[in-house]
Amino acid sequence: MNNGVEMPILGYGTYQTPARITEQCVADALRVGYRSIDTAQCYGNEREVGLACKNSGIPRSELFITTKLWACHGYQDTLRSIDGSLKKIGMDYIDLLLIHEPTGDVNEIYRAMETAYKNGKLRAIGISNFLEERYLDLVNHCKVIPAVNQVETHVFRQQKKLRQLECQIGTRHESWSPLACGKNGIFTNRTLAAIAQNHERSVAQVALRFLLQQRIVVIPKSTHIERMKENLESLDFDLEAAEMQEIEQLEVGRSLFGWW
Repeated sequence: MNNGVEMPILGYGTYQTPARITEQCVADALRVGYRSIDTAQCYGNEREVGLACKNSGIPRSELFITTKLWACHGYQDTLRSIDGSLKKIGMDYIDLLLIHEPTGDVNEIYRAMETAYKNGKLRAIGISNFLEERYLDLVNHCKVIPAVNQVETHVFRQQKKLRQLECQIGTRHESWSPLACGKNGIFTNRTLAAIAQNHERSVAQVALRFLLQQRIVVIPKSTHIERMKENLESLDFDLEAAEMQEIEQLEVGRSLFGWW
């Protein structure tokens, strides 16, 4: 990232994973090779993520933990919120903390994050769901350029304009829902299926590889260990330039979720 901290390009997401199974799912993910785990305050499973990491036996220095703020309004409550996440996760520091969405007094929330970053509670800070206008507004007011912007990004919404802007400023682009939550017929898409057959891979692996090959960080989620392994294997093959161009044509120019 822009501060020299290394972040795995492929991590494990825990969005909508119930707390009662999160510990086991994260334990499985760590067992098959994941070292980056993404959670959030509003997911309600930070504690379980922390327990799985603690019980894995993997040194803390080998793990990369991301969480996201929720319902913060200003400077002081953000500092308290950060301490709350540290306590729930059971760690001395968080590798990456994001503002979950651009609500509240964003500049004051981010200023509190800068303070926690300076004090060593956070190794990197960033944002989530900030599109071009909100991203630029924050950049023009902050002291620490966001290390990451986590945004809906997949084969149907590729965020080219935003990614170009982030590249110029120095923010790494991260995809949430890199498999589009199965929407828009992604797993039966003819273009993706043909390319997958050509490489003897799954459609999911091709969709992930399309993002990875552009150096976009991805955090696919699955509660099934075989799918976890399959997603990791998207790291060990390459798509041809012509195939990348074919997939680029799948852009629909809008959110599939109606949020941002």
